[in-house]
Amino acid sequence: MEILILLIPILTLILGYLLIKSKTKYKKLEKESEEFKLKYEPILDIEVEVEKKKESLSKIKKDIREIKKSYSEKRAIYDDLTKQLSLYEEDLALTELGFYKPRFALDDSEKYKREITKNRDKQKVLMSNKTAITASQEWTVDGSKTKGKAMINKTIKLVARAFNNECDVIISKVKWSNLDSSENRMRKMYDTINKLVENQNVSINYDYLSLKIDELILTHEYREKQQDEKEEQAQIRQQMREEAQLIQEIEKAEKEEDKYAKLLAKAKLDAEKATGEKLSILQSQIAQLQIDLIEAHKKNERAKSMAQQTRAGHVYIISNIGSFGENIYKIGMTRRLEPLDRVKELGDASVPFLFDVHAMIYSEDAPGMEKNLHNIFNQNRVNLVNNRKEFFNVSLQQIKEEVLKHKGDVEFIETIEAREYTESLSIRASLNQEQPQVLHTPPSSI
Repeated sequence: MEILILLIPILTLILGYLLIKSKTKYKKLEKESEEFKLKYEPILDIEVEVEKKKESLSKIKKDIREIKKSYSEKRAIYDDLTKQLSLYEEDLALTELGFYKPRFALDDSEKYKREITKNRDKQKVLMSNKTAITASQEWTVDGSKTKGKAMINKTIKLVARAFNNECDVIISKVKWSNLDSSENRMRKMYDTINKLVENQNVSINYDYLSLKIDELILTHEYREKQQDEKEEQAQIRQQMREEAQLIQEIEKAEKEEDKYAKLLAKAKLDAEKATGEKLSILQSQIAQLQIDLIEAHKKNERAKSMAQQTRAGHVYIISNIGSFGENIYKIGMTRRLEPLDRVKELGDASVPFLFDVHAMIYSEDAPGMEKNLHNIFNQNRVNLVNNRKEFFNVSLQQIKEEVLKHKGDVEFIETIEAREYTESLSIRASLNQEQPQVLHTPPSSI
């Protein structure tokens, strides 16, 4: 007990010393902690900021994914609407249309008319025997099969009227630029109407749709054939006009030759009676009349020769840079005695500028020469559909080389004057014209 009493003060001193030492050490550690915090605080802040940015970036990426998904969905809707709209557009790009190959390829428009009539008769047969639009299930209304049948018959009539009216409108408006879209519209209408009456088990027979599509194509080809026949007839009429003009020129040349012959005969009679200065004047007149008579006789003989040899004429090479651009040449022919008259006609009000003539080649077989040149440059035709359009995208040098192979004495004028066009360009260059804005199709994805 006494020992414990003696140890208490000693222990108290030891504890006090330890307490003081602990406080000193704590303060030292506290100070070091503050220094450490001050030293590394920027680094700690950056890490916090990095975490915040990572969270923000994650949110932005999520938003981008949602925007892309939303854009893809809306782009799909846009594409679908654009596709549906194209069914009702009248004009399509030629790159999409390509070259149309007739499916029926009948010889003339009358055969097309007969084929269209046969097609419509087949449609009437399907309608009359009730196989054009059919119902695959019997219905009852208020427990009555009669009422059910009446309801179905009414539905069939409505379907027939709707489908036939739509098809008639499409067929009435068909032309070269909307044939494919017209057929697609017809098929779309077929699907749409069938879906509308699907619950009643009513449907338009596919054979009936096929007849409608055939009618559409026949109508289109019939109109195209009519146009071809009109152009062919116009070409024949042009040939007849040229031949009639040749006859007129023959008559004119004969009258001119007869006139000079009479004037020469009269001058000779007067010269027999004349003397001195008057005789000298008459002799000069006689000499000139003899020249005129020779020229009139040559002209008359040439006109008769061309009329007898209906293939004789002139093949012309002309260009119109202002109307058609560079390296576009028309290779045509005319049987007229004055072939430049034909070129003047071509440069009338139907084109904005006059044609430049590069060659006017006389040939005893003008149609043959023209056809030969057309065949050589067939792949260079500007219009690959209508061969009656005689414009070719070639150089004048190429044409010249081919002509000289068969006819070596042809003169070519290689310069292009195009005066009105050149002057128009100069005037236009002085004007400030705004270019139209181009609307771009949205990208397929973002």
